[in-house]
Amino acid sequence: MTWLLIGILIYVSIQLGIGWWVSRFIKTEKDYLLAGRKLGYILGTFTIFATWFGAESVVGASGAIYSGGLAGGTADPFGFGLCLILMGLVFAIPLWKRKLTTLADLFRQRYSSGVEKIAVFMMVPSTLMWAAAQIRAFGQVLTASSSLELEVAIAIAATIVIVYTILGGLLAVVYTDLIQGAILIIGLIALFFLVIFNTPDIAGVWSSIDPDRLTLRQPPGTPLLERIDIWVIPLCGSVVAQELVARVIATRSPKVAQRSSIAAGSMYLGFGLIPAFIGLVGLHLMPGLEDSEQIIPLMAQAYMPTILYIIFAGALVSAILSTVDSALLVASSLISHNIVVKSKPDMPEHKKVGWARFFVLIFGILAWFIATNAEGVYNLVVDAAAFGTAGIFTIVVFGLFTKLGGKFAAAVTLFTAMSVWLSATYLFELEWAYLLSLICAISAYLISARAEKMILARSN
Repeated sequence: MTWLLIGILIYVSIQLGIGWWVSRFIKTEKDYLLAGRKLGYILGTFTIFATWFGAESVVGASGAIYSGGLAGGTADPFGFGLCLILMGLVFAIPLWKRKLTTLADLFRQRYSSGVEKIAVFMMVPSTLMWAAAQIRAFGQVLTASSSLELEVAIAIAATIVIVYTILGGLLAVVYTDLIQGAILIIGLIALFFLVIFNTPDIAGVWSSIDPDRLTLRQPPGTPLLERIDIWVIPLCGSVVAQELVARVIATRSPKVAQRSSIAAGSMYLGFGLIPAFIGLVGLHLMPGLEDSEQIIPLMAQAYMPTILYIIFAGALVSAILSTVDSALLVASSLISHNIVVKSKPDMPEHKKVGWARFFVLIFGILAWFIATNAEGVYNLVVDAAAFGTAGIFTIVVFGLFTKLGGKFAAAVTLFTAMSVWLSATYLFELEWAYLLSLICAISAYLISARAEKMILARSN
């Protein structure tokens, strides 16, 4: 198995080479964080598609569906695919027209610098969990391709990811997204047909699947609020994630931002069905896996010719690199751009880039620690989408589309949403904690905005 690992690492080395080559063209903070705002339809579509279509869509979702049937993949691919379409239909154009560098810039423009800073420190943990999910999935691929222990594989994965991200920034990612996204799609299609044509009586295997595993409905007895919560997390929690926003505002026009998001979401839903299929039939073809997240790497290894498997594994690793690259850039940009650079407005561009790279290193190490201690990729992804994002979603919606409320309403909303979610999740272990936090966030905003208006009227 060692030579398979060598093949994957050679593939990764090519990625690092691309990152180094592109790094020579990075002159400004905008180049490093937003690829110079020059993305057209093709690059825009593939890089938005690659925002989510990585570890969670291939490794995490297939493992969750292997364990829990199609309902295990409610969030991914279905929720996250619809999230990209929602971004295109509702949010892409208004966000692009704001000329933001990070989503936190919106909070400064619309509310205040204080709200901007509060939001930054609430958004960073979510982004770190997302990066950790990708690093853990990278480790899963290395483990399936070698005799490495998962902890060692995660350490190697983290090192490669950190170096890659420091070098190239988003400018490197958008070029590799196009090539590697295409290769990953071709690899998934190839795996799909290889499994069908090389499995005796595949129709019998499919017909033997428990009908309860072929529905998105949650198990009987699941309360309605829990069913709603499962959908609300990927839709509301992820549509305003900085990872996605950064790629949308990096396009060259609002129309490109909108159409690329819709196209990326459609691709996500379509190609995300292949890992779902593998997860469903994999329970019969490879029963009893101790780690369900190994199903895609092991199925590819079993059904693909050696050279095709190396290419597929390399493309999967590349997709993971692209996703975690974006996540680490987001965490870095929120601190470097919205905290450090804002404190020194006259800072030269090369120092801005230097600070961004420094925080990539710091957050990469933190993500490595989280990945090592996490229970699994899918859980990390869901937690990342839910952590404090109800408040962010609420103030983005009211901030973009209404004039209602100011800095007081925004701050109260952020603290309310975070407090409710943390309490409901960890103290009361409520299964619909995110939905509750979203309801409380909207209520807090409306009440606080009304109070602000009354105070202002009395002062006049």
